[in-house]
Amino acid sequence: MGAAPIQNIGAYGVELRDVFERLEAIDLQTGATRSFSAEDCVFGYRDSIFKRALKGRYCISRVHLRLTKRAVVNTSYGAIREQLAAQQIMEPGIREVSEAVMAIRRAKLPDPADLGNAGSFFKNPELDPERFERLRDRCPEVPHYLLATGRVKVPAAWLIEQCGWKGKRFGQVGSHARQALVLVNYGGASGSDLYELSQSIAASVEARFGIALSAEVNLW
Repeated sequence: MGAAPIQNIGAYGVELRDVFERLEAIDLQTGATRSFSAEDCVFGYRDSIFKRALKGRYCISRVHLRLTKRAVVNTSYGAIREQLAAQQIMEPGIREVSEAVMAIRRAKLPDPADLGNAGSFFKNPELDPERFERLRDRCPEVPHYLLATGRVKVPAAWLIEQCGWKGKRFGQVGSHARQALVLVNYGGASGSDLYELSQSIAASVEARFGIALSAEVNLW
C-alpha cells in the first residue's frame, strides 16, 4: 500500500489520486513523521513527488483514502465492456468491474510467481492533439484515449508491437508474447540485460514514430 502513492497506481481509467485523502511518511534522515496532502504529493500519470524531488527520502507508513458508497463505475476503458458482456453482466457494480479487470489482466499478463517481470515497463505516452493527428495520418488504426486535459494517450504496447518486439526473446530476456509492454526475465538475466533491452525497444519506437518512451518502473 505504501508504494501506491509513489507510483500513483492506476489501471483502466482509474488512479489512486481519485480516492486519495492524505498520507503519513517517516523522514529517513530525521525520523520525523510528516503528513502529505494530495496537493503535496504532486500526483501525475504514474508519478509523484516521491519519484522526483523526494525520491528515497521518505518511508510511507499510512495512506488514507476517501471512498464512496455510491460510486459511478467506469466501463469505457479497454476491454471492460466486452468482458462484462461475455459474463452476461448488463448492470455492473464495483465488484463486477473489479473482477472483470482482474480477469483481463490475468489473461494478458504473466504471473510474477511463474515468470519474472515488473509489470508494465513503459508509460503510455500522452501526445498533444496536433502531434497525435500527425501520427494518425500515418497510422489510421492507432488505438488512443482522449484525456480530460485534451491530450491523447497512445498505448506503448501498440507502438512496441508495431516495431516487431512482441514475443521476441534475446537470451534470458524478452518482450512477453501476450503483452509487448511487459519485459520478462526467463531466468538468470541481469538488470543490465533488461535495461539494454528496454533501451533498444525505446530507440526503435522513437526512430519509427518520433515518440520517446519513458520508464514506468523505478531503475536502481
